[in-house]
Amino acid sequence: MQTVSENRCFGGVQGVYAHPSKATGCEMTFGLYLPPAAERGPVPLLWYLSGLTCTHENAMVKAGAQRAAAELGLAVVFPDTSPRGDGVADDAAFDLGQGAGFYVNATQAPWAPHFRMWDYISDELPRVLLANFALDETRQAITGHSMGAHGALTLAMSLPGRFASVSAFAPIAHPTASDWGRPQFTAYLGEDETAWAAHDATLLMQARGFDGPVLVDQGGADQFLDKLMPEALAHAMAVRRQPGQVRIQKGYDHSYFFVSSFMADHVAFHAGALGL
Repeated sequence: MQTVSENRCFGGVQGVYAHPSKATGCEMTFGLYLPPAAERGPVPLLWYLSGLTCTHENAMVKAGAQRAAAELGLAVVFPDTSPRGDGVADDAAFDLGQGAGFYVNATQAPWAPHFRMWDYISDELPRVLLANFALDETRQAITGHSMGAHGALTLAMSLPGRFASVSAFAPIAHPTASDWGRPQFTAYLGEDETAWAAHDATLLMQARGFDGPVLVDQGGADQFLDKLMPEALAHAMAVRRQPGQVRIQKGYDHSYFFVSSFMADHVAFHAGALGL
């Protein structure tokens, strides 16, 4: 593992690191914020999964998680959104290819050799983090924005016991019925729609729910509401009687201005679930 940079931040350290990945077959980069409490021993870990077009850097710089994380004693990891490099398949569209991994393991050409973001996030990167940093494996939570919120919800519901809580900013909530989902799942997973269901938060909520609290914030003025379909997830949560909230925030759009406005709420939500 290579240290790209480390900066002092609210008494802790905001680092950027790179490592060769077996899951994706290329070098991967991630950001990790360690709060001051990490100097005294392992701390709980909050995962932040980013959205379309993002790298590890966008949320690390714009989401404003570090202040609250420092105060509450949480580490925050900011993974990249896809494999990258000259030998990695790409597409001219912003919502397919590099920057748009959708947190799935691709099975179709030309994506299958590198686009294995499910394995990277669920297995490989956790092992890298736990082997190199003062993190408490038994206390983890997960959040994300847009495509990353889709990933956070599907990972949380598919890995029982891994995460104490899950939250989402403007999630792609029902991708099997959306233009942000159907074209990408066809490309990555093939035309058999039964393979898509494992990566749809609404369908997973209907089938199994989550064994902890859920918090969803959605901007009421989000320009992508028709693609996100938050009403489908809210209905599935209500039918299942899932502990949690779906909050429509009046006037907010899809940007990091929206995310940063409610980030402290989400960090505190996860800190409570983690016993901090």
